[in-house]
Amino acid sequence: MKYISELPLPSQTFSQNPYRCKLDFGQWGTAQALARKDIIVIVDTLSFSTAVTTAVAHGGLIYPCSIAEDSVILAQRLGAEVAVRRNEVPQKGRFSLSPLTYVGMTAGTRIVIPSPNGGTCSGLAQTAPCLLIGSLVNAKAIASAISQMLKTTNLCVTIVCCGERELTLSEYGETRMAIEDYLGAGAILSYLEYEKSPEACVCEGAFLHTHKQLEATLLDCGTGRKLRELGFVTDVQHASQLNLYSSVPIMGVEGFVCDHLNLCKSFHSEFE
Repeated sequence: MKYISELPLPSQTFSQNPYRCKLDFGQWGTAQALARKDIIVIVDTLSFSTAVTTAVAHGGLIYPCSIAEDSVILAQRLGAEVAVRRNEVPQKGRFSLSPLTYVGMTAGTRIVIPSPNGGTCSGLAQTAPCLLIGSLVNAKAIASAISQMLKTTNLCVTIVCCGERELTLSEYGETRMAIEDYLGAGAILSYLEYEKSPEACVCEGAFLHTHKQLEATLLDCGTGRKLRELGFVTDVQHASQLNLYSSVPIMGVEGFVCDHLNLCKSFHSEFE
C-alpha cells in the first residue's frame, strides 16, 4: 500500500487556480492543498470535526491521531487521555468521537482522538501555513478566521471534505462521498466573500439549497443512518446545528486550541 505522500500530484489543470477559495476531497486533496501551501480546513462533520470543535469550545486541548499512529503511545508522550470507541464509553473512558462526551469537561484536559478520516487528513496537513478544523457547528467562525488571513496575505484556502474511508473493502481502503462533509464545507464557503472555484461554488450551492433542513438531511444520509442504527442519533442532531459554537480549532504547538486570534497574529507576522 502506498502512502499518500508517495503518490504523484496532478497537474496544474486541477489546481483550481486562480481562485482563492477551493474545494477538495480526502487524503489526496489534502496532499494537493499542502503542496500548494494553502490554508487548509479539515471537514469531517460526522464526527471528528464536530467532536474537536465541541471539545475546544469547552476548553479541551485535542491531538488528532491518524490510523498510522499508536494512540496509546502518543497519549503517554503528551500526558493525554485517549478517546475510545463510542460503545466503550463509560466502561473504558469518558471521551470518544461522540461530541457530547466533551460537554462539561474540565478545561485544559488533553485528549488524543484517533480518526481514520479527519485525524488522518489532519496529520497530513499539519505543516500547512494554517490548519483549521471546521464543520456546520462552527462554520461562520471558521470563515471569519479564514477571511482575516486572506485579507492580509496572498494565500489561498482549500476546504477538504474528508469522506468516509471503508478499510474493509480492499487492501487500499476505499473512501466514499460523505454529503455531511460536503454540506459542512458549503456552509463555510457561504460565509466567504473571496473568489471561489467552480467546485467551491457548487458545494456552496448544495448547502444553500439544504440549509433549512440540515438535521433531517444528516439523519437520513448514509453516515447518519449508520449512527442512528448504532444508537447515536443525538450525535447527528448535535452535528447538524449551524453555528452552534464560535470556537476555531487551529493547529498550534499545543494541538488544536481556541486562541486562534493570537495564533493568527503570529501567522500574519510570518507572511508580512
